[in-house]
Amino acid sequence: MRMIARTVGAAAGAALMMVSMAAVAQQFPAGRPVEMTVMFGAGSAADVTARELAKGMEKALGVPVPVVNRTGGGGAIGYSYVQQQKPDGHSIIWNSNSVSTVYHLGNMSFDYKAFDAVARVSVETPVIAVRNDAPWKTLKEFVDYAKANPGKVRIGNSGTGSHTHFVASALFADAKITHVPFGEGQAVVNLLGSRIEGIVQLPAAVVPHVKSGDLRVLAVLGEKRDPVFADVPTAKELGFPVALDMWRGIAAPAGTPKPIIAKLQDSIKASVETSEFSEAGKSIGFTPAYLPAQDFAKLIANDDVRLAQLMDELGLKKK
Repeated sequence: MRMIARTVGAAAGAALMMVSMAAVAQQFPAGRPVEMTVMFGAGSAADVTARELAKGMEKALGVPVPVVNRTGGGGAIGYSYVQQQKPDGHSIIWNSNSVSTVYHLGNMSFDYKAFDAVARVSVETPVIAVRNDAPWKTLKEFVDYAKANPGKVRIGNSGTGSHTHFVASALFADAKITHVPFGEGQAVVNLLGSRIEGIVQLPAAVVPHVKSGDLRVLAVLGEKRDPVFADVPTAKELGFPVALDMWRGIAAPAGTPKPIIAKLQDSIKASVETSEFSEAGKSIGFTPAYLPAQDFAKLIANDDVRLAQLMDELGLKKK
C-alpha cells in the first residue's frame, strides 16, 4: 500500500509540475525581457544582424530583446554563459556553426546538445579575396601558386578556430600556406596594406572594398552563389570541393519548454520576413534563411557530423 501511495504521489507531483510548466509557457514572456547573447563585438556584421533581428522579435513578443555582447574563445564565452542559464526562454544565444567547431577544437566541454534549436535566421557565404592588382585572376591560379611556393602565401582569417580559418584550411588542404588570425576587421586592412596575399572572410567585410575596386573576390565558398556577388562562381563550380556556408540562428538552453520555443520561433519568423530585415541583408551581406526549430535542429546535428569529419581530416579536431 505504501508503495502504491508513493507511486501515486510521485505521479501526482509530476502532473502538477507539468501543469505548472505549461502555465508558465502559456504566459511567456510575461512582461520580462528576452536577453540575446551575441559572441561578437558591437558593430560587427553578426552584431548588427542580431540587433535587426531583435527589433522584429520585440514587436512580436511585446517585450524588450536586449543584445549583450559576450566575446572570447571563438564563441566559447557566450555559449558557456547561456548554457548555464535557466531554460525559461529569457536567455537565448545568436549561434552559428561555431557551436560545433569550438567544441571539436577542444575549447568547450559541451557540444550543440547543450542547447535547443529555436530557428535558423540567415546564411552567409565565406569568400576568398585578393587585392585587385594581385597577379592571380582566378582561384586556380592562386591555389596553384600556393602549391608551387610552400609557405609564401599568407591567408588572413577572423581568428584561430574561426569559421573562416576552417574554410581556408579546407580550401588550401593540398598547399602549405600560412594562416594569419586577425581581430575584427583587421584581415581586410592587412590585405589592403599588402601584408598578406589573400583573405577568407564573410561578405560584410569585403563588400565595400570590392565596390571601391580595391579587392577582387575569386570565389564564393558556399553551396550556392551569393546574391551579393552574383557574378562570382562558387569554388565547387571551379572544381574545388569546398562548400561551407555560415548559418546563424537562435538557440536556448536545453530543456526549454516546447511552447516557449514555439513562441520564440514565431517571433523570429515574423522578424526575418520583414522588408527591413531583407534590406539589412542586402547591405550587410547575408541572406535571410528562416528554418523552424525542428528543421534547424536536424541541420545542426548533420552539420556537426560533417564538420567533425572535415576537421579530423585537416588535423584540427581535438575532441
